[in-house]
Amino acid sequence: MKFTESLKKNFQFRHVYHRGKSIANRHLVLYMFKNGTQGNKLGISVSKKVGKSVVRSHVTRLIRESYRSMEEELKCGYDLVVIARVSCADASYHEVCRSLRHLFKKQSLLLSASERKDRQDKKEAGKEEGNENV
Repeated sequence: MKFTESLKKNFQFRHVYHRGKSIANRHLVLYMFKNGTQGNKLGISVSKKVGKSVVRSHVTRLIRESYRSMEEELKCGYDLVVIARVSCADASYHEVCRSLRHLFKKQSLLLSASERKDRQDKKEAGKEEGNENV
């Protein structure tokens, strides 16, 4: 199980905004910047325009869970900032998931089937080596 690091500080978000590429759809805006590391870092921004704190927290959880559900299918080495638009307040989990997948696909961040298989094979080989050492 892989845990993605979070972007937390203002300067980290600004760095991605200024140096990265952006793409948007009806519910979300995605900024991405190649960070040259082994993993991805995710930042989520939901402004007060989206709603009160309960709504903003709900939207944040929807985005985080949507990302988590497709994390294994993503290429590594990117800082990602996802910004929720006002329409996201009324969106279901499946709509948010579909919107996020659409943005990842348009930015070519999704792995192809063969790349996913290679990653899975490497992971299984690592598990087998770990079991032999025990």
